[in-house]
Amino acid sequence: MILVAGPYRSGTNDNPDLIAANVKAMTDMALELYGMGHMPVLGEWFALPLIEAAGSKQTGDEIFNRIFHPIAVRLIDHCDAVLRIGGASSGADEMVNTGIAKGKIIFMDRSSIPILS
Repeated sequence: MILVAGPYRSGTNDNPDLIAANVKAMTDMALELYGMGHMPVLGEWFALPLIEAAGSKQTGDEIFNRIFHPIAVRLIDHCDAVLRIGGASSGADEMVNTGIAKGKIIFMDRSSIPILS
């Protein structure tokens, strides 16, 4: 299982269209990894429904911050690797650093990931 870590809010000024574009880039990469025989995952797939269910009113509020990055950090425990994509992102960098600390494989480029099928 490979966690795809990329910008979510970075550089968006919380513009929903730009955030959606960032999520699409990570999702597109996840689909590519799946086609290569891997099990991809995004922290957003777990965090966003829980954030909504918990009653978050806006991106970056207390509920959002309590769930968004912490759930991805927990998710890394269940992953074999982290793939860092996209541009500047302190959150994605946190996922890489967490992966390093937990002894996970870190990929900085899709081309370094082996094709399994």
